[in-house]
Amino acid sequence: MHTLSLLPDAVTPSSSTSGAPRIRVGIGGWVFEPWRDGNFFPVGWPKTKELAYASSKLSAIEINSTYYSDQRPSTFAKWHDDTPPGFMFSLKANRFTTNRRVLAEAGGSVEKFLASGLLELKDKLGPIVWQFAPSKRFDAADFGAFLKLLPRELGGRPLRHALDVRHESFRCPEYLDLARSMGMATVFTEADDYPPLPDLTADFAYCRFMRTASEQPEGCEPEVLDGLAKSVATWRDGQEPTGLPKVEAGPPPAELAHPRDVFFYFISGAKERNPAAAQALLSRLG
Repeated sequence: MHTLSLLPDAVTPSSSTSGAPRIRVGIGGWVFEPWRDGNFFPVGWPKTKELAYASSKLSAIEINSTYYSDQRPSTFAKWHDDTPPGFMFSLKANRFTTNRRVLAEAGGSVEKFLASGLLELKDKLGPIVWQFAPSKRFDAADFGAFLKLLPRELGGRPLRHALDVRHESFRCPEYLDLARSMGMATVFTEADDYPPLPDLTADFAYCRFMRTASEQPEGCEPEVLDGLAKSVATWRDGQEPTGLPKVEAGPPPAELAHPRDVFFYFISGAKERNPAAAQALLSRLG
């Protein structure tokens, strides 16, 4: 079992300076019944203001609803207006863009998703996550053709893409070289069900942690949260935590060895504990 958080020899992070790359910590969505009535939202808190509350306690949220259906531009605009300055959303691309036998034929679906109004998030638009089925194997030609369909900017705004690949065949240098050539991050998922891919492939890092436990009030044991804080700060400061199950030995390529933004989400696991875990990690990061 690979465990990002348990790294006794993780590099000690340096202090962050104003304007430096940031660590953003959050959860998946904000609508979940067990989070109500004092578990995360205060007792009696109105449902219409749950996003406003969640965004006041966290620094990012990963949106899952966009995976199942396109949202209206007015919805994206409301999400922007209901959250504080500096907050960010990661968006899962619609499933019709990635759940297909021939990825190279996804052009129409990709264009439809990107035209759905997500630019209404303005400066709160974070990475777009392209999630692939666990059965989808790495095919260099087809996958490369798909990545060429993903634009580097939209309406004059730069886009960041995170590739959530879930098959063991992606744990190869050929995939890493392809992702790096396109400047796209690889999602590092901390879970038992998916292969780990902690190798850096872009100028930002993206991690989904699926190991929270219901018996822990903060989702994880204190020493696990301490280790997570050291690890994500190490990433931010342009280095790498030691002990990761990387595909390639040695440091990342020179062009990636610099301070970077980090997006870290507590997803699945004991979902009722994820807001507490995110807040505990943010507290340790100061």
